[in-house]
Amino acid sequence: MLSKMSLADAKALALWRQPVGLLFVMAMAMPIAFYAWYALLNNFVIEVADFDGKDIGLLHTVREIPGFFAVGVIAIIIFVREQVLGMVSLVLLGVATAFTAWFPSLGGLLMLTFLSSLGFHYYETVNQSLQLQWLPKDKAPQVLGWLMAVGSGMSLVVFVLIVLMWDTLNLTYNIVFMASGLVTAAAALFCLFAYPQFEAPTPQVKKMILRKRYWLYYALQFMSGARRQIFMVFAGFMMVEKFGFEVHHLTALYLINLVINMFVGPLLGKAVARFGERATLIFEYIGLAIVFLAYGGIYWFGWGVTVAAVLYVIDHILFSLALALKTYFQKIADPGDIAPTAAVAFTINHIAAVFLPVLLGLLWVVSPGAVFLLAAAMALISLSLALLVPRHPEKGNETRLSRYATAPAE
Repeated sequence: MLSKMSLADAKALALWRQPVGLLFVMAMAMPIAFYAWYALLNNFVIEVADFDGKDIGLLHTVREIPGFFAVGVIAIIIFVREQVLGMVSLVLLGVATAFTAWFPSLGGLLMLTFLSSLGFHYYETVNQSLQLQWLPKDKAPQVLGWLMAVGSGMSLVVFVLIVLMWDTLNLTYNIVFMASGLVTAAAALFCLFAYPQFEAPTPQVKKMILRKRYWLYYALQFMSGARRQIFMVFAGFMMVEKFGFEVHHLTALYLINLVINMFVGPLLGKAVARFGERATLIFEYIGLAIVFLAYGGIYWFGWGVTVAAVLYVIDHILFSLALALKTYFQKIADPGDIAPTAAVAFTINHIAAVFLPVLLGLLWVVSPGAVFLLAAAMALISLSLALLVPRHPEKGNETRLSRYATAPAE
């Protein structure tokens, strides 16, 4: 139980017990709780808790606070192994999700959302770190694409069950939250005790680091977090508020997204490996700017629900290209910097997330279209940053400006 094993020795294990096997099990476990919560959230807060735009903005601000403090992972891994912390965080996500329907008030939902988000964000911080430590650089894009596909597949199972059984079995919010949360918690406990503690060849720096040569990665992470909030908070909320989507309608839309991503995920990984991070990120940000402008058009020009649904699917696919940001960092990073920088990057990614949802919730009440116009502007800023990514990033060639540096980057 909790025995240690090097990555080299782990190659002798059965495939399912190797590090990549654990990554796949984790990729299947997390979406069960998270996406059940995500699928039901907008309907639950409107139908049961009587939320409006200000309330949903506040809830998502609280949800992102743990992401802002993801840098705390650095302090925890001084005493707790990353792999153990990841599993404990996943248990917390599951348990908090399980009891969500027990607290159908603003205060109660803020509390449960904070706890589940703490588990989710600390798990994701550790998960990204372990992926980049355990996967070789030449195979990372393809494996990350497959991990994305597996996660989408498990999310698909969750959504299909909700769509098929919500009316048929007269499911309640409490039943779905409880079942999905406890399954995720049980899977995490299984992973904690069924797998050895894998040790990467390079020990991780266990203190906060900020290196000047990673500045472009930090900037891209900041803008990614700002754009992502608008999609996560307001795209689904729009479908319920403006078009009257019910639980099974919204879940069906998520289902379509997941079916597409199951097939597109591995292709996206191959695209990053084939065309490189620079071209992939440029394509993503141009596409996102167009999509967000089109979201605004729904309010400005009265476009209907079909346009909104198509844009939602395209939006989701484009955001999946963010795996290129992971592999960009893997190529420029010192191996020992991966864990602390993953924590710092998660905090940077969530700086805007702490204040944007509540502020944009207020703007939403006045002009929903203006919220999406702001998102398009953010995508264009990201595009300008992506143009600085070199074609072949590596240590010493972190940005296209590196050639003009007069002194070695720190």
